[in-house]
Amino acid sequence: MKLTYCVPENKKIRVIIDSDTACEADDPFAIAHALMSPKLIVRAVIAEHFAAAGSMQKSYEAIKRLTAAMELDVNVLSGEEWPLKQTKRISEGVKFIIEEARSQNSHPLYILCLGALSNIARALEEAPDIEQRITVVSIGGRSYEDSMRDFREFNFGNDVEAVNKVLESQVSFWQIPVSAYATIQVGLAELQNKVSCCGQAGKYLYEQMVTFNRSEYASWASGESWSLGDSPAVAVTINPGCGEYKDIQSKRVNPDTSYTDNGKGRLIRVYETIDSRYVLEDFFSKLELNYKLV
Repeated sequence: MKLTYCVPENKKIRVIIDSDTACEADDPFAIAHALMSPKLIVRAVIAEHFAAAGSMQKSYEAIKRLTAAMELDVNVLSGEEWPLKQTKRISEGVKFIIEEARSQNSHPLYILCLGALSNIARALEEAPDIEQRITVVSIGGRSYEDSMRDFREFNFGNDVEAVNKVLESQVSFWQIPVSAYATIQVGLAELQNKVSCCGQAGKYLYEQMVTFNRSEYASWASGESWSLGDSPAVAVTINPGCGEYKDIQSKRVNPDTSYTDNGKGRLIRVYETIDSRYVLEDFFSKLELNYKLV
C-alpha cells in the first residue's frame, strides 16, 4: 500500500469481514475499503449466503475476483450455506471466527457483517465463550422510527433467527440500520470519474457496478446512482465518530423485521447518521493513492 502515514500499533484493530458479496454491487466497495485501510488488520473475508441456493458459493467466488483484481493475498473462507439451524456442518468461516476470537492477541476483534448474521450467530451458538471477546458491526435492520414501519429490511430478513441469537447474547453490538446506511449515495458518473481510472482494482469495482445496474436484479434501483450501503461498517470501525449514535435497549426482531420490545433487551449501539463525505472521500482517496496509474 502506498499511504505515507502510519497507524500506531496500539490503535489497530483485527477485522473479519462477513459479506454476501454476490448479492449486489456495494459489498466489493466496502471490502476494498477495509483492505486498503492500515488501521484494520483484515484476518479473513467470509462469504455469507443471501437466502438462495448456491448464494454463499457465489459470494465466495465474487470475493476471490475482487481480491485478484486488487492483487492482494487475502484469507477468503466459505461460510454457512443457509440460515441458522438449516445446516449441520460447521463451515470453515465459522470455525475461523471461533479460533480468532479465542486467540491471545492484544488487538481487539471486530466482525463486520454486511449481510445476514448466520455466520456470527453460528459461531456464538457453538462457542458462547467468545461473546466477550468480539464486537459485531452490523449493516441491517429497520429504522426505529414509525415512518419505516412497513419496510422489510433485506439483511435482517435473510436470517431473523440469527439476528435474535446475536441480540440475545452479550456480544458488543453496533447496528447501522437502513435509515443510516442508505444515505451513502453516489452517482455512477462519479464512480466512472473517480474509480474506473484506478488500475485493475478500480476498473473491476466500476464494471461490476454498472453491469449489475443494468441487470434484471437491479429493478429497484434508480438508474444512475447507487447507495454504497455496506461501507459504513468499515467507516465506523476506522472512525467510530463518523456518525451520530445512541445506546438503546435491544428489541426482538419479528419475521417481517419489525421490532418488539420484550423487556429483555440489553444496551446496543445504534447509528442514526453517517457522515457520507467522510465515507466516500476516505475510500476514493485510498483507491487513488494505491491504484491510480501516474
